[in-house]
Amino acid sequence: MQSTAKDNLIVSLTLEFAIEIVKYCGNLEEKRKYVIARQLLKSGTSIGANAREVQNSESKPDFIHKFKIAAKEAEETEYWLLICQHSAGYPEVSILMTKLKSIQKVINKVIATSKAK
Repeated sequence: MQSTAKDNLIVSLTLEFAIEIVKYCGNLEEKRKYVIARQLLKSGTSIGANAREVQNSESKPDFIHKFKIAAKEAEETEYWLLICQHSAGYPEVSILMTKLKSIQKVINKVIATSKAK
């Protein structure tokens, strides 16, 4: 991992999560679950891409806005994971859900703290 990921909790968490999502979606594609795999891959990796983009935000409102986008992508990812969780023939998602919940807590805390300043 690059130094940015090592030095920044949310960048690190979301990068690790994205890697796990890529693996999980590969597993879905092997099981011919293409539609869900594509949707989950897009939203699950977008969380980290947005968290990474935040590192170069131009202002406090821009910072908050980019984190809100990451929060929306996390919500969408949770939706797709819930579909997998409640559908027959899909691999286990509990570890991914736990990691996602941790990421959501960090993102929500950053947004709340940033708004309060």
